[in-house]
Amino acid sequence: MRSVRVRILAILAVVVIAGVGAWQLLPSGEANSDAVTVGTSDSVTSLDPAGAYDAGSWAIYSNLYQSLMTFKAGAVTPEPDAAESCGFVGQKLQTYQCKLRDDLTFSNGRKITAEDVTYSFKRMLRIKADVGPAGLFPTLDTVVSEGRTITFNLSGKDATFPQKIATGAGSIVDSTKYPEDKLRTGNQVDGSGPYVLKSYEAGARAELVPNLKYKGALKKTGGAVDIRYYKGSEELLSGWNNGEVEVTHRQLPPARLAELYAGDPELRVTEADSAEIRNIIFNVRDDSPFADKKVRQAVASVIDRGPLVRDVYKSTVEPLYSLVPQGYIGHSTPFFDLYPSADPKRAERLLEEAGVETPVAVEFAYRADDAYTAETAEIRRQLEKDGLFKVSVKAVEWTQYQKGYAAGEYDMYTVGWLPDFPDPDTFTQPLVGTGNVLHSAYSSKQMDKLIAATQQFSDRSRTANDFKAVQSLVGEDVPLLPLWQKKDYVVATADVSGSQYLSDGTGIWRLWELGRI
Repeated sequence: MRSVRVRILAILAVVVIAGVGAWQLLPSGEANSDAVTVGTSDSVTSLDPAGAYDAGSWAIYSNLYQSLMTFKAGAVTPEPDAAESCGFVGQKLQTYQCKLRDDLTFSNGRKITAEDVTYSFKRMLRIKADVGPAGLFPTLDTVVSEGRTITFNLSGKDATFPQKIATGAGSIVDSTKYPEDKLRTGNQVDGSGPYVLKSYEAGARAELVPNLKYKGALKKTGGAVDIRYYKGSEELLSGWNNGEVEVTHRQLPPARLAELYAGDPELRVTEADSAEIRNIIFNVRDDSPFADKKVRQAVASVIDRGPLVRDVYKSTVEPLYSLVPQGYIGHSTPFFDLYPSADPKRAERLLEEAGVETPVAVEFAYRADDAYTAETAEIRRQLEKDGLFKVSVKAVEWTQYQKGYAAGEYDMYTVGWLPDFPDPDTFTQPLVGTGNVLHSAYSSKQMDKLIAATQQFSDRSRTANDFKAVQSLVGEDVPLLPLWQKKDYVVATADVSGSQYLSDGTGIWRLWELGRI
């Protein structure tokens, strides 16, 4: 069969496993031989949606849980899923109401009520897990229910609120199964999404079967799917080469992706415009060498993205010079304007002005994954080559890595970021707002004011100048340093259908689209 390449154009706006052992919701018997096998090097932090804010966790949430709203493939406006209808009340954009469908049940058979919805939001905000999604809702004041109506009262305007509740953060859980003030332990899931978790082996495998009780935005649910989790890109590649998986998504090694893009008649390669970005995050706490922004500016002055793009990632990524990536309203290039090329002399002057001795000793941490080893080595080389910095590198397992940077243990660290929803707000408030989910300790009243300004208008075109101002301030303060933006690649064998719809960059993993030809 001829190689098929589908380019999905979407205006985009989305990542270890908690617990041990395996759990089975249904009698598993033998593995389902008809299941499509999907491999990924992403990890699941927690099966409880109050406890994770990462791509791997949210990918499976979109199949096991329902939210009030959801996104159709390529859409920028959410539509009702568990809700019958949703909308703002009045013109202030501070009261949002949804009416719950009356025909929903959890996969365990219990009827879903509006109280389950309010419970899900309240417990998520109450638990406020270090690596959870509570930071996505800084303006959510109260949530109440009456009959089938759920009312969200916001402390300030937020035109993007409908999009936020369409994400994994809006997952509805069974109030009788999920503890009110702590995360659910074990590997059980009680949701109402298009799939049911048949069996789960932490860190290795998840078997999903269609949820025959599902009712919502989808007109169909797909067939059985087996997800295989790999510890790194090389391990994923090995699984692919050995025929263990039929679909791969996030992340084959860059060199292999480059080869696949060159052409392979036995494969289907889907390239989707995406807004996955990667940044260096600076710990700006008082005891960090990066507490002074001049030191952060010095790093920005010596980093050259060219070798990262060309040599490390084999041109499967593009250089990124802003917090907001290309394809989004208000995108600008402040890091190109302010730091157009590597300039060690300027970096040296900045360090002198900061009054620090060189070389500046810093600890640079990254997630222990072979996909990032070469990247980290190249960044270290650039920082050390002029004698301005002395970098100690630390590779950390994903679960511990999240806990470590949340506790401020590292001076600088790299984090990838996928959009939660198709709006530039997904890159601003969560990443550089006060109390940001990156736990950098960066806080700026001016930044918070600018972010609030971007949330004022339903007509998002009116926010372009405010988003540019946000990016300009990020370029000046450098709480983080953008490195690259990449496309999203899905690779599938020729006998699997629907792989081109698996991902479109909205953070939803559409496993129900997969089938066999």
